[in-house]
Amino acid sequence: MSLVPKRPLVLFNLLFLAFLLAPILVVVMVAFTPEGWLQIPTHAFSLRWFREILKHPEFISAYKISLLIAVVTAALATLLGMLAAMAVAQYRFPGRELLNSLLLSPLMVPTVMTGIGLLYFLSMLGLASTVTAIILGHVIVTIPYVVRMVSASLAGFDPNLERAAMNLGANPVQTFLKIRLPLIAPGITAGAIFAFIMSMDELTVTLFVSGPKIATLPIRIYNEITYITDPLVASVSTVVVAISCIAVLVLDRLVGLDRAFGDVQVSVVK
Repeated sequence: MSLVPKRPLVLFNLLFLAFLLAPILVVVMVAFTPEGWLQIPTHAFSLRWFREILKHPEFISAYKISLLIAVVTAALATLLGMLAAMAVAQYRFPGRELLNSLLLSPLMVPTVMTGIGLLYFLSMLGLASTVTAIILGHVIVTIPYVVRMVSASLAGFDPNLERAAMNLGANPVQTFLKIRLPLIAPGITAGAIFAFIMSMDELTVTLFVSGPKIATLPIRIYNEITYITDPLVASVSTVVVAISCIAVLVLDRLVGLDRAFGDVQVSVVK
């Protein structure tokens, strides 16, 4: 029996959710203002500042660069994160726990420190201020999400299914494609979508490794709000929020949010 009354707990959750969503809602509302300054619309809604985006090619080019980087980052992070999660979850070897901690360390290390370290390392390799540097930085930052999601799916995986398939004549490749991959697909899909969203929104690491000639959408937004305070940035940010919401809806449509995050909850409990 729960020691906390149900109604106060529900109220607390609602207030906490409102606290998290309030800044996003304010930005979205400002994006629809017809005024030329930052103001929540109280008398009318307008698409003026969304049409204004089309008059600023620098935002469109930045969006294309961010989209390309996010797609490549999601693909690389998903592949590497899936292989790493399978190695850590399936095999027992010296340094296994250390490897698992290193894979998840970007979640614990401040992104400023990660950016500084990447700047020095990539400068030594001659890759600083390139799109490749941004992709490598984003992969490092996003790979823990893929590892966590895939590891959660593997926590409920029964290896006897693979043994039974191999006893019936399936080779290792067939066993992986027809047995393991479909069962861990929710974790892989969730990790890929999270990697895509995090890459689209990543600013700190990108600032260190991108250089002056490459501007992703978060950097362009950051530069814009430094000097100009009109609702254009709010409209661009609203588009980014809409993309993230669509990605979450796709995740729910493909695998179901309850299934994707249910595996994570089971893994945490274990």
